[in-house]
Amino acid sequence: MTRKQYLATACLGVILLLAGLAAFLPQNHPDAKPDAFNPADLAWMLSASGLVLLMTPGLAFFYGGMVSKRNVISTMLQSFIALGVISILWYVVGFSLSFGDSIGGVIGNPMTFFMFNNVGTAPHPRLATNLPLVLFAAFQLKFAIITPALISGAFAERIRFWGYLLFMCLFSLCIYCPLAHWTWHPDGFLFKWGILDFAGGTVVHISAGFAALAGALALGRRRTHLEGHTHVPPNVPFILIGTGLLWFGWFGFNAGSALAANATAVQAFMTTHLASAAAMLTWMMIEAVRGQRPSAAGAAIGAVVGLVAITPAAGYVSYGPALFIGVVSAAISAGAVDLKNKTTLDDTLDVFPCHGVGGIVGMILTAVFAKEGGLATTGDWTLLLKHLGALAFISVFTFGGSYLLYKFTNLLIPIRVNALHEADGLDMSQHGETVLPVVPEAVPESELRYVVRAS
Repeated sequence: MTRKQYLATACLGVILLLAGLAAFLPQNHPDAKPDAFNPADLAWMLSASGLVLLMTPGLAFFYGGMVSKRNVISTMLQSFIALGVISILWYVVGFSLSFGDSIGGVIGNPMTFFMFNNVGTAPHPRLATNLPLVLFAAFQLKFAIITPALISGAFAERIRFWGYLLFMCLFSLCIYCPLAHWTWHPDGFLFKWGILDFAGGTVVHISAGFAALAGALALGRRRTHLEGHTHVPPNVPFILIGTGLLWFGWFGFNAGSALAANATAVQAFMTTHLASAAAMLTWMMIEAVRGQRPSAAGAAIGAVVGLVAITPAAGYVSYGPALFIGVVSAAISAGAVDLKNKTTLDDTLDVFPCHGVGGIVGMILTAVFAKEGGLATTGDWTLLLKHLGALAFISVFTFGGSYLLYKFTNLLIPIRVNALHEADGLDMSQHGETVLPVVPEAVPESELRYVVRAS
């Protein structure tokens, strides 16, 4: 057997072992009392969980429309596969590391909810008193899924699929889960410090942005980037479809983070929409000011940047500040993209300038405009200084930790494809599939890569 077959056999063995444990390991799943919950809260949070899940296929279309035709399938699968990998990881230990009994405010006890033990329809006295704990876990799962998928845009067109799977697991366990615990668990040290992150600007977007930056540096530049080839998104309709799905799903992402069908959810819904709309228009106007024609791809990217920036603030700010956040985030991210293009950094799909920088802008402006404690509303600098300190710490942790994880992954599995596979495209070299015209059967399989390259 080849090394890939040995690796696949080992993974299959782990899956079978987990399935056996899940079926026969004694577990406790506390049930709720009849009429324990408000039906409106249950209906909204079930809907919000589904909306957030929809964002991952939306991201697949968004990214898939931006890469070359030889890398569409691989890029979309890198988002889609997270639905499977992270779901199982979350069930086994991820939820427990994020929201289990706190160990020093740093990490959750891995045994608190190991394999969803003690997770049932009964509420939890500290995590979500108005919801079944299993529904809270399901909602939080969707955030854990999309975070590593966001990172994949930075190293698109050059990463080995098996290496990506390993990195995804390591990132989720070593970066995402601790950060979620610090920020969202009642005993997390950032939560106790008063850091505000309503729906994941810090936990999801800043962490993904810095992990993307580390990935672009760790994997190095693509040959096309080294040769200075100009890249034009080949499938703009995919980008627009993806943006529409992301925008729609983001209402669950942000408004769902109220964890109830209440006024805060309504406020977060509207602030989300206004920020995205303002950012989309701002990005297009910046293109026009530069002498460019307003592009559909640019409008889509601007809308997503606005969604990113409002995420940490959605339930904490009013509508005017939300519009301001959208405008400022688009302007700064557009500048960051332009600056990146003048360097040798090969962040394929601008994950750091858009998600990382957008998240940073959102985190800072949350501390400026938050109704309680914000600089603009109270004149008190305390919250802003805390956010700046937390941002510095989180940036070092997520960038440095991710960079080490890339290097560790590469020791176990070569993480970058070879030059020949990169030239052929990852669709064929990694998955044996292609969106290009079908190669005639008369062509020998050994020559397939050359035919694909020529096409």
